[in-house]
Amino acid sequence: MSLDEAAISGDVGRGLLKSYRPYPGVSDELLDPAGRVRPVWRPFIDHLSSLTPEEIGNRFARGNQYLNDAGVYFRHYGQNDANEREWPLSHIPVIISEDDWKVISDGLIQRAGLLEQLVADLYGPNKLVSEGYLPASLIARSPEWQRPLVGVTPKSGSFLHFLAFEIGRGPDGTWWVLSDRAQAPSGAGFALENRVATGRVFNEYFARANVYRLAGFFRRFRDHLVELRGETDSRVSILTPGPMNDTYFEHAYIARYLGFMLLEGEDLTVENGRLMVRTVAGLKPVSVLWRRLDAAWSDPLELEEASRIGTAGLVQAVRDGSVTMVNALGTGILETRALLAFLPRISKRLLGERLKLPNVATWWCGDPTPRDYVKKHAERMMFSPALSTALPFSSAQTDFIGRDFEKFHKGILETWIDSKSSDLVGQEAVTLSTTPAYHEGGLVPRPMSLRVFLARTANGWEVMAGGFARIGRTEDASAIAMQEGGSAADVWIVGGQKPVKDSLLHQMESPYFKSQAGTLPARAADNLFWLGRYVERAEGAVRLLRAYHARLLETADPEAPLVAMTADYLEDTGVAPDEPVPQSLCDMLQSAVTSAGKVRDRFSVDGWLALNDLAQTANGARLALRENADVPRAMGLLLRKITGFSGLVHENMYRFTGWRFLSLGRALERAHAMADLLSVFTSPEAPEGSLELLLEVGDSAMSMSRRYAVSLSQATVLDLLAMDTKNPRAVLYQLTEMKEHIGVLPGATEFGHLSHLARSILQIHTGLAIATPETLTPEMLADLRDRIAHLSGELTDTYVR
Repeated sequence: MSLDEAAISGDVGRGLLKSYRPYPGVSDELLDPAGRVRPVWRPFIDHLSSLTPEEIGNRFARGNQYLNDAGVYFRHYGQNDANEREWPLSHIPVIISEDDWKVISDGLIQRAGLLEQLVADLYGPNKLVSEGYLPASLIARSPEWQRPLVGVTPKSGSFLHFLAFEIGRGPDGTWWVLSDRAQAPSGAGFALENRVATGRVFNEYFARANVYRLAGFFRRFRDHLVELRGETDSRVSILTPGPMNDTYFEHAYIARYLGFMLLEGEDLTVENGRLMVRTVAGLKPVSVLWRRLDAAWSDPLELEEASRIGTAGLVQAVRDGSVTMVNALGTGILETRALLAFLPRISKRLLGERLKLPNVATWWCGDPTPRDYVKKHAERMMFSPALSTALPFSSAQTDFIGRDFEKFHKGILETWIDSKSSDLVGQEAVTLSTTPAYHEGGLVPRPMSLRVFLARTANGWEVMAGGFARIGRTEDASAIAMQEGGSAADVWIVGGQKPVKDSLLHQMESPYFKSQAGTLPARAADNLFWLGRYVERAEGAVRLLRAYHARLLETADPEAPLVAMTADYLEDTGVAPDEPVPQSLCDMLQSAVTSAGKVRDRFSVDGWLALNDLAQTANGARLALRENADVPRAMGLLLRKITGFSGLVHENMYRFTGWRFLSLGRALERAHAMADLLSVFTSPEAPEGSLELLLEVGDSAMSMSRRYAVSLSQATVLDLLAMDTKNPRAVLYQLTEMKEHIGVLPGATEFGHLSHLARSILQIHTGLAIATPETLTPEMLADLRDRIAHLSGELTDTYVR
C-alpha cells in the first residue's frame, strides 16, 4: 500500500505520516486500500497537521492532566499485588463514518435481540437443545449456567438490559463480532471519561466537528431503569464487588453520573421476599439492581457458597419478582465462547434471518474440517476422556449426544457449510484492523478492537454512538489489553450534519418539583464517619508533632520536662516522636483514603484529589526528611493541606445525611482529643509551659490574648478550650455540633421521646455546659473523654449494625 501524501496538507502532515505504513493484508482505519486518507479522517488529520510537535505534546498533557485530576484509574494485577494505574489514554481518536456505524448498529441490535431470545429459551423451554441446535453439555457444564434460575421469568419480562460487544474489522473491511458481554459489561463509564479527555485535547476541532454525543444514550437508559421501579418508594441501585475490583472507578463514576446508589453485597438484605438496602433510616426497598459483579458471587445461599461479596437470598427475591436484575442472573452463559459456533444457525431458527454481523469462533470439534473430524472420531467424541480438553465439555455427554447424536452433528456440519458463505470463520482468519496512534512525533498503525454498548430503552435497543477502542502498544495484537500494556481511545462517529446538543438533564416543560431526599446506606455512613475521624486524628497528630519538635529544637534537650512529657504523650497515642514523620501518621491518612475510596460515588473529585495529595505528601516527607530541624516546616505544610482538604469538603458538600456523619466523625474526634490533652496537660504534674503548648496545639493563642485581659492561667485555658461555645477548638463547641447533627438524624426521636443516642449526647453536653473552669479537674476531663469515646460505639450500634 502506498501513501498518498498529496492528501495531507503541509509539511507537518507529511511528517506525521512519514512512517505510517499499514501492514500487508491488514485493513487500516485511516487509509483506504489505495493509500488515500479516508474522507471521514481528512479534516481531523488536517487539523492535527496544523499543530507543531510542541503544541501536540501540550495538548496531550492537558488530556492526561484531566484524567489525573478526575482520578481515573484502572487496577493492574501483578503476580503479587494489585495496584492502581493511571488510565492509559491513546490521544488519537478512532473515527468512523455514520454509514459505517449504521452497519454496526443494525447488526448489533439484531444480535441483542437474538441473545435475548437465546437466553430466554435456555432458562425456559430449552427448545434449542432439544431440537439439536445446541449440545446439552455445552450449557449444563458451563460455570455460568445457574441452575437455580431455570424457569424464572424476570420481573421486567426481559433478561438483558445492557450489553457490550467487542468488534473488529477484518482484512476485507467487514466488521466482526469478537465476543459478547452480557454478564456485567464494563467500560461505558471509561468511554465517557475518554470523551471528555479527548475533547479537551482537541477542544477547538471537537466543538465544530460533527461528532455524535453520548449523554442522550445514558439519559434514556437511566429513564428506562427508573421506569422499571414501578413503585415510587423503591430505589434503583448499582451493585459493585467493591474497591478492589479492577473497574471500581467506573462503578462509582456511573453511580454519581446517573444519580443511583452504589451498593455492596453487605448493604443489602432480603426480608419477606423483598430486596432491601440497609440505610441509616432503616431498611428501604430496592426494586432495580444493576449488578456489576458476576452472578455466581451474588448469592452465597444458592450460588457460590464461598462468596463474601454477595447477598444471601437474592435469588429468592428474583424468584418472588420483587427485584429486576440488570442483567438477569445467569446471562453470563451468553459469554461462552463455544456458543459463537452455533449462533449463525440459531439466528435462522429464532429470527428467520442470517447474522448481519458475522462472529468469530473456534471450531466446536477442535478441527478446521468438522465433516472429516466427525466421520473419523464419532465414537471417540462420545466416549473418550482424552477429548475432555479439546471440547468445551467432558466426554460424559450421554444426556444429549447419546440420545440425538446424528441430529447434533448434522447441526455442526450445517454450521460449517454456512461458514463458507461468510457466516462463520475460524478465529485465525480475522486479523484486526489498525488505527493511528501517536508515537515519537508521528503516527503509526496499531491494532485495535472496539467495545460498543447497547442499552434497552423505552423505544427498544439503542446503540451508544461511540464506545471505546483498545489499542495495542505494538504491532502485536496480543498486547491490546490494558493489563498487557495496551491503551484506550475515544471513538468518534462523524456525520454529515452537526448533532443536536443533548445532555443527561431533562428539558422539562412540567412544573418544577423537588425529588426525594437521597438515601444513605449504613456502610457509607460508617465510612464517612471514620473519614472525618481519621482526618481530624491526623490533624491533631500533626499539630502536636510540630509543637514537640519546635520545643526540642529550642531546648536541644530531650530530657527537658515538657519535651519529655510531650514525647511520652505522643507514644501513648501511638505516634513515634523520634521519627521525623511517623509511620503512624501516614497510616492515619491512608486509612482516610481507604474510607473515602469506599464512598467514591459520594465524594467530590476535588476532595478526592486533595486527600490523595495529602497522603502522598506525608509519605514523601517520611522518605525525604532526615533532620528533626526540618520537621516543624514539614508539619506546617501538612497542616495547611489538611485544613485545605477539610475546608474544601465542608464548604462544598451538600448538607445531606452523609455530610452529617462526616461532620460527626470530625467533631467527635476533635472533642475526644482535646478532652484527653486537657486531662493530661492541666494535671498537677504538668511541667511549666504546658498551658502554652495547649494553646498552640488548640490553635487558640490569638483568641486567648484578645479575649482575656488577665494573665494566662489554667482557668482561662480550660474556659477557652473546654467550655467556649464560639471556639471551634473547644470541647463544648464540638459537643454542640454533635448534638445538633444527631438531633436531625433519622430516629432521633421515637414517639416524642429522645433516642438513646440523643439522650447520651444531651447528658454529656449538659454536664459540661453547667460546669465551671474551676470544677473541671483532670479526673472529670478524663471521664468526659471516655464518655465521648463511648458515643462512637453508640452511634455505630444505632445506624450501622
